[in-house]
Amino acid sequence: MNASKRHQIFSRLREQNPHPTTELEYSTPFELLIAVILSAQATDVGVNKATRKLFPVANTPELILSLGLENLKSYIRTIGLYNSKAENILKTCQLLIELHNSSVPSTREALEALPGVGRKTANVVLNTAFGQPTMAVDTHIFRVSNRTRIAPGKNVLEVENKLVRFIPTEFLLDAHHWLILHGRYVCIARKPKCGACIIEDLCEYKNKTEEA
Repeated sequence: MNASKRHQIFSRLREQNPHPTTELEYSTPFELLIAVILSAQATDVGVNKATRKLFPVANTPELILSLGLENLKSYIRTIGLYNSKAENILKTCQLLIELHNSSVPSTREALEALPGVGRKTANVVLNTAFGQPTMAVDTHIFRVSNRTRIAPGKNVLEVENKLVRFIPTEFLLDAHHWLILHGRYVCIARKPKCGACIIEDLCEYKNKTEEA
């Protein structure tokens, strides 16, 4: 995969979707942080169903803390790993109040110091809430990067580093969303829909399908 191909790929993705964004529903950086913590090993659709009930009742660190553990669990019970996520969310809310004046910090170090927040979650928040050109590599991005050969790597960090290095600067801010959506709806895991793919002729995947 050369630089010219990568530029063409992201040009087409931008043309198809000029203003991509997360499918998680949120209105503040704090709501986004909570939604992303909840989204680990869960679908965005499932998270949105839960937060549509939670956020009207509690959408600040203070309000979520005031719910208490059992009440918080009742809102997120439909989401996988809800027990540990509820505990992490309450601990994170406490730290946001104590250390960050109830605001979501905009640095990787401060975000990764919060319970339930790993590198991927921090990257989503930095990119989506604060407009930083980070790359949150989930299973979709990992698959698309390797399958197309845009940025092949043996592990998530290797793919992340290659994407940040190889993607032209003009596309870097939105590339995370384009790749996730492409992996979620077109370059799907079991049988990619190559026949419906706008970058099929640029992709270097050897086992292309006729699926649309």
